[in-house]
Amino acid sequence: MEAYIQDALFVLFQLCFIVQLYYLLSNHTKLTRYIPQDELPAPIVPVSVIISARNEARNLTQNLPYILQQNYPDYEVVVINDCSTDDSDMILLGIQQEFPHLKIVTINEHARYKTGKKFALTLGIKAAKYEHLLFTDADCKPATLNWVTRMAAGFTGHTQIVLGYSPYTRTGNFLNPFIRFETLKTAVNYLSAALTGNAYMGIGRNLAYTKTLFFGAKGFAAHMHVLSGDDDLFVNQNATADNTTIQIHPDTFTYTDAKTTLGSWFRQKKRHMGVGKLYKNSHRRMLSFDAVSGFLFYVLFILCLVFKFEPLWAIGVVVFRWALQLIIYRKVFKRLDCGDLVWPLPFFDMIYYIYLNVFGLIGTFIKTTRWK
Repeated sequence: MEAYIQDALFVLFQLCFIVQLYYLLSNHTKLTRYIPQDELPAPIVPVSVIISARNEARNLTQNLPYILQQNYPDYEVVVINDCSTDDSDMILLGIQQEFPHLKIVTINEHARYKTGKKFALTLGIKAAKYEHLLFTDADCKPATLNWVTRMAAGFTGHTQIVLGYSPYTRTGNFLNPFIRFETLKTAVNYLSAALTGNAYMGIGRNLAYTKTLFFGAKGFAAHMHVLSGDDDLFVNQNATADNTTIQIHPDTFTYTDAKTTLGSWFRQKKRHMGVGKLYKNSHRRMLSFDAVSGFLFYVLFILCLVFKFEPLWAIGVVVFRWALQLIIYRKVFKRLDCGDLVWPLPFFDMIYYIYLNVFGLIGTFIKTTRWK
């Protein structure tokens, strides 16, 4: 390889390192220093928990009673039975007999008009009797009976959006460690961004906002044509530095099971990545710089080794970045119930940036046709 090409690539390698260092030190350290309130707060507002469910009979049976037994004095649970063809209707009616604060909204399949999750959630929000809304999915189970209490505690002052965290359950499946790592890194990114006053997304498995904000923003109208994005696009378009906060006490976590096959995981990630192109331009640039610089950092590192151009310096840069990541992420990973992923970090970090770029391209060119 020509010397001037080697020089250019090595300079680019160092620039990518500097960009990665910026994200690590300017953003992620915010989450490292953030300490959630340990004392259980007193209830401050009535809450409507909203769950959209399509053919979730098994998950409703397992998880819904736990959600209906939360230690909170004034809340309701609204379940939208969205065109289910299984036994969801009978299961919901049976559960309602025991828990009268369960409200059921039923959507029937229409021969001509196909509904999606955003339509179902809109009906659930309209049916909710309270101003403060807390969202999760039928396949999620709160970590404790204090989930509603701690998430609702975020609604103080001018807060209209509360971002929560939803980890995947740890299993022995071969895909599980990386899926959990990807979810963890995503959480580190969006939670850190919120702490810097630049919130850009949330996850529907654990998210709260006000009814006033929803209707003031005309709901999901701006992106109703996109099947996904009921959570991250809504937050992206409506979050500000003043109206958004986070809740990451372990009591607030909602756990769910990760996909167990490559096919099912691929379909899930393709659906999620497809909405990124609709983010605000500033957020797209922020995420793109991170994804591309992280990917090129590893590609150029390998080229430095292959062509033996300053290999010791390149190794030193990579080792320094990994060591800094371990120092900054160790406490965060443990706090977010992923302490076992600290030491595989160097390997998963490289795979993570390959994944971001591959699925980013897939999401740009391939459209998804179903939300479930």
